[in-house]
Formats: sequence, structure tokens, C-alpha cells
Amino acid sequence: MLQSAEFVPGDRIPSERELAEQLGISRMTVRRAVNHLVDVGVLERDSTTGTRVSQPKVQRVLGQEQLHSLTQMVAASGGVPGGYVLSFEQTAANGLLSEHLKVALGTPLYKIKRVRLVDRIPFCVETSFLLAQVFPDLSAADMDGDHSLYQVLEQRYGLEIGVGESAISVGQAGTDEATILNLPEKASVLVFRSTVQDRQGKAFEYLYSVNHPDLVTFSFNAHK
Repeated sequence: MLQSAEFVPGDRIPSERELAEQLGISRMTVRRAVNHLVDVGVLERDSTTGTRVSQPKVQRVLGQEQLHSLTQMVAASGGVPGGYVLSFEQTAANGLLSEHLKVALGTPLYKIKRVRLVDRIPFCVETSFLLAQVFPDLSAADMDGDHSLYQVLEQRYGLEIGVGESAISVGQAGTDEATILNLPEKASVLVFRSTVQDRQGKAFEYLYSVNHPDLVTFSFNAHK
């Protein structure tokens, strides 16, 4: 029942008595099933609103020997990845970008702003800056839907993705970000910044990401 379109994240489920009657089973069986679904995170209890279907959460894992795409992380979290491009344009490296990407001021870059989805729910507004000369003919169509940008870069351009130098902070959602993420304006958000390198240690992307605080968690995977 919960896996059908009958319930979506945030919906309150029927009471134990109602579920027992609908399914033709005992209330004890319903209670055990609900307790299990709460334990594994499918459902969540609230003392005032009852038991509801949990919002999907994306676990972004940092500190790996090889960086995984956000598409892979969404799938690994048990969600269905998706997304769409808000804007795709060419720009030039300013002081901040030239410092992070180790390029000269004015170096041509792609600026790609995307909304990332889990189970069709926006959880992240992400802006990527990529070296245009390294990835010629890249287009917005390459990363619509559930397409992985990193997969495109690997398959089309032979990129071997290495590690990223990352930082996480708490910020405030701007007007556009709040609207997209269904948050109040100036709500607290998780801000993720990363300079991503290839296997040879050369930076190819600077990433700025605004994440919904209730839908995204960050964890660090230490390795030897």
C-alpha cells in the first residue's frame, strides 16, 4: 500500500484499527509492521499529527578515495534520482574561481545551475563551474532528468574523477532557492562547496550547492 501512489511523503497513514480493518489482519500485526517501518525510516511518528510517510533523505558521503556523483548517492540512499537544468551559460573565471580551479582570470567556463530531485522532490540547488576548453560541446541536454554529469564527462571525454576538497556550512536560502526547495525565505540551509579534481590532481569543477536541511545529510567516510 505504501509503495503505491496512494501515499506520498508527508501523508498521514490510517490508524492501526483502520489499517487492520482494510487489510483484514490483527491490530498486533499492523503495530509490528508499523514499528518496523518506523525503525527503517519509511514512516515517522509525530505526537501531534500521527504517523506519516517519511520524506526521502539523501546521504552525501564525503572523504571517499573516488568521488561519486550525486545521482549515484541518491540511488544508494534508496531514492529515485532526477533533476532539471535552470540555466546553462558560458562565463569567465573571476578571482574566486581562478583560485579554486588554478586557472588564469578570464578563463572560459561553463556555469550550470541545476535542481536535483529525489523521488521527484527538490532537495538541492546546485551550481557547477566547469572548464569549457576541457569539455567542448557540452550542453544542457546532457544533464536533464536522471542523467549524471560525471558519467557524461567520463564516457565522452575520458575523465577519470578523483577526489574533491570540500567544505560544509550553514547558510540562508535566497528567494529563488527557498521557492524551489519549498522553504521559507532566509530559512537555514546546508551549503556545500567543493573543488573536484581528476585522478592526476588537476581541478576541473568548482561546485556550490544549497541543500534542504530536512532532506540531506552529510557523512564523512575516513579511509587509509
